[in-house]
Amino acid sequence: MMRELLIATHNPGKIREYQTLLDDLPLAITSLRALGILHDVEETGQSFVENAVLKAQTYARLSGLWTWADDSGLAVDALNGQPGIYSARYAGEGATDRDRYQKLLAELRPIAQRPWKAYFHCAVAIATPAGDCWTVEASIAGEIIEHPRGEHGFGYDPVFWMAELGVTMAELTPDVKNRISHRGQAAAQAKAWLRTQLSERLSS
Repeated sequence: MMRELLIATHNPGKIREYQTLLDDLPLAITSLRALGILHDVEETGQSFVENAVLKAQTYARLSGLWTWADDSGLAVDALNGQPGIYSARYAGEGATDRDRYQKLLAELRPIAQRPWKAYFHCAVAIATPAGDCWTVEASIAGEIIEHPRGEHGFGYDPVFWMAELGVTMAELTPDVKNRISHRGQAAAQAKAWLRTQLSERLSS
């Protein structure tokens, strides 16, 4: 018997990544859109973990389903860790991915000290309708480059350079990104926890 799992995001890019990552588990993946849930959770947390938990618990309560939520973003050393938890809202409501990374570049260009070191961070929370919640976090280090490269991914991926690989995050194929990215690493740990929970449920 498959358990239904809600991926609590309005971002189609994240939904695609998680569907691919979780496709070998006995889960029926659903989305906020598929369930007709239009409610937006106000991200009032002061950290990625706090926001992930807030979203997971709220949507689990609204849907009555086990719910997977994440909060992730980009932190740039030269900008004192910004945009951080405000990464998705960095360029204002209705902004595109390009708007966001162009705003980031506009703020970085006057800063002469290079490279512009940065990291992507992700927190994943899985909540039950009863309010129980489990979390995990992961990060990946890189630097911001001035000229976007790559056609894959979304968000700040085109300007996030990984020197050891010689590519931006947006130049990685989806399968490689799902394995090594901040979201991929956090999701792999969350997936392992889910696999254990599902195995225990089936054997009980």
